[in-house]
Amino acid sequence: MRFRWPADTVFTQRILTVEQETCLHCQRPLHICDHRTHRIYSLDGPVEIICKLAHCPDRTCPGHAHTQSPRAEAQLTLPWWTIAWDVFCWIGYRRFARHWSITPIRAELRDTYQVPLSEDTIADYVRRYQIMVAARHQDPDQLAEAYRAIDALVLSIDGLQPEKGHETLYVVRELVGKRVWFAEALLSSTAEEIQRLIAKAKEWAMRLGKPVVLWMSDKQDAFVTGIAAAFPDVPHRFCQNHFLRDVAKPMLEADSQAKVALRSKVRGLRAIEQDVLAQQRQADQVAAAAAANPQAASADATEELESAEAGAVVLDYCAAVRGILNDSQGGPLEPPGLRMADALTEVQESIQRNLATKKGGVRRRN
Repeated sequence: MRFRWPADTVFTQRILTVEQETCLHCQRPLHICDHRTHRIYSLDGPVEIICKLAHCPDRTCPGHAHTQSPRAEAQLTLPWWTIAWDVFCWIGYRRFARHWSITPIRAELRDTYQVPLSEDTIADYVRRYQIMVAARHQDPDQLAEAYRAIDALVLSIDGLQPEKGHETLYVVRELVGKRVWFAEALLSSTAEEIQRLIAKAKEWAMRLGKPVVLWMSDKQDAFVTGIAAAFPDVPHRFCQNHFLRDVAKPMLEADSQAKVALRSKVRGLRAIEQDVLAQQRQADQVAAAAAANPQAASADATEELESAEAGAVVLDYCAAVRGILNDSQGGPLEPPGLRMADALTEVQESIQRNLATKKGGVRRRN
């Protein structure tokens, strides 16, 4: 469905003519046969591109059936696009260089540049931007220029499966230039499929004319056999991250059991919070009554207010403990169970310090 422009839109016109003046077959001057209008948004405002179409006037000439259009149109936008190249690059830069999400991109385009694009449209242009960047990274001339100063290559291969039963995305990277060469999703992880990816990496290296001095992977069987067949004299090294994860697996299992034991000891947070919230509601009622009748305010009302203030400290402690219990990040170098134990110890020491100095404690009525 074509974009519907508002009736009051003011356009800046750009009239483009065919760069070729004569027919390639009979050398007759080309005849303007039609006009094509293409309206787009640019960062400088709406633009109306009027393209003069031309063909050979001789009906017997083969060039008569081929209508020529201005090539300069591609310097402003692509066919069927609603935006110019400057808007397209603006979107791509903020999405991938500044890591903006689509919602703020849409808001900034609308508020600053008056470009009212929908989120679906922006998402579509983001996908096209990704495709163009990927194509540029795989361009042989661009690749040769990027590796001009690099003498040798270090390659790695790894697979990521989002969920069991889904396709596995295999990525081949070059580590010296810190560049992703290519990625491919495979339904089957057989040795033949992996061998094809490794052979493709070998073709890339041969095209660059650079020797491969090292391969890195998690040493799956398919990787080991495939790399040995395609690169028989190249060392194959275990990825440090995978090696450390495998070595630390028994420790992480013990750490996981320690987390379960710690969570079993720290219980009753919700009951404490409910009790404190009930006290705060009671204190709010007392404060409202005291404000309505200051003369009737008693020592009990003052004590209730002080108890509510102490309750706020208790709620802060509960929130801190809940955050500690839910923290499962860290990996093998920083086991989450050990970090959880250290953090709970710090909370306990803080509570003991407050109790020792009578700070944050709740005074009880006789």
